[in-house]
Amino acid sequence: MKITMIGLDIAKSVFQAHGTDANGKCLLKRKLGRSEVASFFGKLERCQVVLEACGTSHHWARVIRDAGHDVKLIPPDMVKPFVKRGKKNDAVDAAAICLAALHPDTRFVPIKNEEQQSLLSLHSTRTLLVKQQTMLVNALRALAAEFGLIVPLGNSRLPDLLAKIETSPDLPDVMKQTVILLFEQYGKLSESIGCLERRIQAHARQDEDARRLLTIPGIGPMTASLIVASVTDIDTFESARHFAAWLGLVPRQHSSGGKVRLGRITKTGNREIRKLLVLGATSMSFRAQKWTGAAGAWLCKLLERRPTRLATVALANKLARIVWALLSRKEIYRPAGRNVAVI
Repeated sequence: MKITMIGLDIAKSVFQAHGTDANGKCLLKRKLGRSEVASFFGKLERCQVVLEACGTSHHWARVIRDAGHDVKLIPPDMVKPFVKRGKKNDAVDAAAICLAALHPDTRFVPIKNEEQQSLLSLHSTRTLLVKQQTMLVNALRALAAEFGLIVPLGNSRLPDLLAKIETSPDLPDVMKQTVILLFEQYGKLSESIGCLERRIQAHARQDEDARRLLTIPGIGPMTASLIVASVTDIDTFESARHFAAWLGLVPRQHSSGGKVRLGRITKTGNREIRKLLVLGATSMSFRAQKWTGAAGAWLCKLLERRPTRLATVALANKLARIVWALLSRKEIYRPAGRNVAVI
């Protein structure tokens, strides 16, 4: 009998393959070493290969696709319900991947190319360095506070803190040397973050889809570049609401007996894009009075009726829907009442 589908559970060194026929009957169970994967699928007759969308999955999807197979990626949360209760091993996971792939409601993740992953590495590295910078600043302020030195919040006040420490005659030399070391590390991190941001901004200026997104109020180069790198194919989302749901910007539903109850947003999906959209919406809410047009009037009315944070999240949801519309229709943002411009 012919193998029509293989569920592949990937790991660092040892992979587990589970092959089935068209009726779902198991025909293959095999462990593969990392070096065996390409040759195994190169000799195998063309079939559908399904992997969980996790670390290194996009690389292996490209490798297996180059061997002539139809490769699909499944979100891990859609595989979990099919794992047998009380059992957790690679063979069970591979079988669960096959079952999940056969379910009619299963969504698949588009395979990213190397260029997209390279761009995402810029964003992830910047996020890491910003976290390290925040930790360093907190350590500096905590150390200074132990010796009675306080400055107002904001990184722009750090030079004032350094000046106070250097000019204070009562502080121990060891403490001063420690602070200087931390400030040197802070400077190196700031320089690296600036370099990464310039590269991201350059990409946003060059990419056609990113330039479209930059026409939306509240979306800057960081957000536009991250969306372009993360969203392989906007057509995988059936509607603007599906895209907003993928970003976790729709409310949870707790409905029963015909009563509809909506809770807080789900916060599922891409956390970084959601965070940047909320930050952009927060910035827009602070200057809602200066935002002319129908969108500005809508936001002002919403701020009058709802708490600021709730209105901010609602605006982030609207921004996500606008992003979907522009990418799917190949348009640029326009205020209501103007003609659509296509680029």
